[in-house]
Amino acid sequence: MMGTENLILLLIEAGFYFVFMVGILHLRHQLGIGVFIAALGVMHFLETYLAAVFYVELPFGVISPGSSVLFSGKLMMILLLYVKEDAAVVRAPIYGLLAGNFLTVGLSFLLRHHQTVGAVPGRIADLAFIDEMGWLMLWGTTLLYLDALGIILLYERLGRVFKKSVALRFFVSGVVVLTFDQIGFFAALHFLNGAPVAVFWGGWIAKMMAACVYAVLITVYLHYSRLSAIPVSPRPIADIFADLTFRERYEDLLDRSGRDALTGIYDRSRLEFEAPRVLSAMLAEGKPLALMIIDADHFKDVNDRFGHLAGDGVLKEIAACLQRTLRSGDRIFRFGGEEFVVLCEDIAPETGTSRAEALRRAVETDIRRPDGLPVTVSIGVANSYGDGTTLNALLSAADARLYAAKDAGRNRVMAA
Repeated sequence: MMGTENLILLLIEAGFYFVFMVGILHLRHQLGIGVFIAALGVMHFLETYLAAVFYVELPFGVISPGSSVLFSGKLMMILLLYVKEDAAVVRAPIYGLLAGNFLTVGLSFLLRHHQTVGAVPGRIADLAFIDEMGWLMLWGTTLLYLDALGIILLYERLGRVFKKSVALRFFVSGVVVLTFDQIGFFAALHFLNGAPVAVFWGGWIAKMMAACVYAVLITVYLHYSRLSAIPVSPRPIADIFADLTFRERYEDLLDRSGRDALTGIYDRSRLEFEAPRVLSAMLAEGKPLALMIIDADHFKDVNDRFGHLAGDGVLKEIAACLQRTLRSGDRIFRFGGEEFVVLCEDIAPETGTSRAEALRRAVETDIRRPDGLPVTVSIGVANSYGDGTTLNALLSAADARLYAAKDAGRNRVMAA
């Protein structure tokens, strides 16, 4: 009888939690998304405490409401936030929870070193509880981070399978990720607190029930909020993962750094960063890589006769012309002064020579000096099939051929 009463109470708690959280999520445009995120955050300490020491008996075993109701609900709320917004929004609570709980544990460690006094009669500070909870909070926070990423990515992947069933996508995502979480959290609970195996099985069954209950409640909510047909995201899973992990911010920063201020193309530092990676990838796939060094002919004469501003203009035009002529996958870098380096993936030596010839002709045809004479370039070409398997080897071979092209009269391509 007691187990049945506890089960009814758990269902009431789940319903209360869901209605409250969905209410503030639904009003996020009026209240601000920060209210929803803060509500998620303040619950984590209570969840961990209940999961560690507060258990109730159900007909199928012993469980903790903190783990089965509150934590399961939090994970489903994070997924619901993703569905209603996007990856860029949902990562805020994910990383906020991660940072906040690490901060809590760190400050608690420092507080333990205070010499306290009994200012309030009958009350003495005892932070042993914090010590006990600290490791569980850290482990639970790490699991939450992995769970949140996993449930969102799995939800998107399942969209290819359950295209018309939102309920199944929520339920299966919840079942898989909550099973993973139960295994991970119980391992820590057993190691730190000596929790018996019965707690694992009871908690796992309760989490499966929670996944079912929350999936149904979310489906009903989405239906009545006119969001019943949740489309499958057209974006690749890798792009969603990049958003969730801030990788697109890193890639954007990387893209904006390593740029030549004058021409806007990548600079030498970016060449030294990217070229070894590209070369390694080509070697691993058994494909050739062509490297070209391109040098503007008689560029000093342009600067001397027409000034450095005119020379800068010519360099910008050369860079733009080369970019227009290259394939979409080719990379161009300003190597220094009037020299440029081009990397072309999967190009055999003879094809690399013809590609360089096309670049030379494009510059000669499209660009003029201030006095109307055509701008020309000399190009030295190296290829990983015969000139080496390192960046330095390719640069050395291409540089030697560039000087050979200059010695032969300029405005020409020299290759192996």
